[in-house]
Amino acid sequence: MQTWRALFERASEYDVDEDAIRETLDAVRTAVESDGDEAGSAGRSEDEAGCSEGEAGDTDDATSPPAESSPARVVADADVLAADLLVDGDARRALDHLRGHSWTTLLASEALVDDAEAVVVDLTDAALAGAWRERVSAWCEFVAHPPGDNPALATAYRGGAMHLLSYDDRLLSAKAGAELGSRLSVSARHPGAFATLFDAESLYREVEGGEYPGPDRDPRE
Repeated sequence: MQTWRALFERASEYDVDEDAIRETLDAVRTAVESDGDEAGSAGRSEDEAGCSEGEAGDTDDATSPPAESSPARVVADADVLAADLLVDGDARRALDHLRGHSWTTLLASEALVDDAEAVVVDLTDAALAGAWRERVSAWCEFVAHPPGDNPALATAYRGGAMHLLSYDDRLLSAKAGAELGSRLSVSARHPGAFATLFDAESLYREVEGGEYPGPDRDPRE
């Protein structure tokens, strides 16, 4: 399995920005809806965006029960996952905080990683996308949510995330924030805001207790 350092070096050969990633993700999710697979997984209105909790309320054997919420549990939407790999910018700075601290958790679902991988394939090549998926799958904690739910919101609900990182303005708007706050214990943030505001020392005291020991992992391994 390749290191993050090696993957980032391979990805640097491609000229990609966040706008291209966001546009590609919208196209990927629109195509999924058109094919009838996981209908409604994206492209919801702001009013619909906060409804995953209600839709995910009925569980079955293949669906993860909601976990206890924690500020150390984070979801990165597919655009942020792809930008982490392809752009040396806000998404990478944000996720480096998580890569560098073993007591934090990045949550994902198969549908969420599928979307990110499809974006990487479209903007780069299948070999890089496959190597990235192997590495990110080894890092993330996976949850299962019902087909048709918004992958990022459903993952946050099922995984007990209190932070959802996204470039999607439909999730970052004040209206969507109010909807999320009333239904889920999660706050949607631009990855740049998360990277800037992340305070490892205070977060460690809150979730682990004791004196913060500093980063305990190499974020490039």
